[in-house]
Amino acid sequence: VLRQAILILNGESNPMSPTMTLEKPGTPANVTPKTAQGKRLTLCEMDYLSTGKKARMHRLLYQHGPGNGTMMFLPIDQGLEHGPVDFFVNPPCGNPQYQFELAKHGNYSAIALHVGMADKYLKNYAGQVPLVLKLNGKTCVPSDNHAFSSLTSSVEDAVRLGADAVGYTLFVGSPSQAEDIQQFNDVRRECEQLGMPIIVWAYPRGEAIDKKGGKNSFYAIHYAARVAAELGADVVKVNIPNAVEKDQNIQPDDYATLQYSQAEKVKAIVEAATKTMVVFSGGSKIGEDELTSQVKMVMDNGAHGLIFGRNMWQRPMDEALSVSQKFADILRNS
Repeated sequence: VLRQAILILNGESNPMSPTMTLEKPGTPANVTPKTAQGKRLTLCEMDYLSTGKKARMHRLLYQHGPGNGTMMFLPIDQGLEHGPVDFFVNPPCGNPQYQFELAKHGNYSAIALHVGMADKYLKNYAGQVPLVLKLNGKTCVPSDNHAFSSLTSSVEDAVRLGADAVGYTLFVGSPSQAEDIQQFNDVRRECEQLGMPIIVWAYPRGEAIDKKGGKNSFYAIHYAARVAAELGADVVKVNIPNAVEKDQNIQPDDYATLQYSQAEKVKAIVEAATKTMVVFSGGSKIGEDELTSQVKMVMDNGAHGLIFGRNMWQRPMDEALSVSQKFADILRNS
């Protein structure tokens, strides 16, 4: 440790380098952010970050959740996006306190939710459960043909609530994307002014996307990840692309003939995001074995983590905690 400190003082070693990651207690010292198939972007490589952004990102990556430069988020924005139907399978999870308890004891980096739930429930968990405040949203009542999520809160709300990041849903390919991009740009500038990291939920949507392979095609998700990076996201959240393309022949240009495995698609998506960290969505609830395989696959190919919603809180609490801890261990040791 003394030798490492001397090297740092002499400018010969970076304290945030893979050889000396700042982990929380209990994280194996020999774990690095390099994976078998792909190298994971480190915080020190995100040299564009302001001091405020870097401090908040460090808390998410090293001080809460799995640690070791990875992140595991628990979202509960589905009440707005999908309605109460998502809670039917496990009625106790309709009370946000269920998710807060799961986030607190399940080793999550943060909980992601809208301002109304943050105002009503966060106070009792302040300092124990980090917050990602979702800034925009919509209901699922209209179709996604012209998908657009209006603002529901502000970056100032996030600062007031002690958030470590904000989340913004961007519908790539929607006919409303011009308005969406303009709204995002206003949010991005506010984040820069206040030192707040911004996580973009990059969702391909709309008739044009459907005509080019669909929202979960490699083309759509690959493009969406790059769009988020181009527009200024610090972290991008995307879905895992289809393992088998259903309509690959209608995807544009060279995508129509690509022969990538699902793992290769994930690696390409991470690389497309350049200096933007990538987390993948767990999606709707699936079996534990299948979910475990997906977690290992994305982490082996450069992802920084996952966002689990329904896959966790639709389970009974004991099971949700067990699975959460299992996945936190996978992320920490990836």
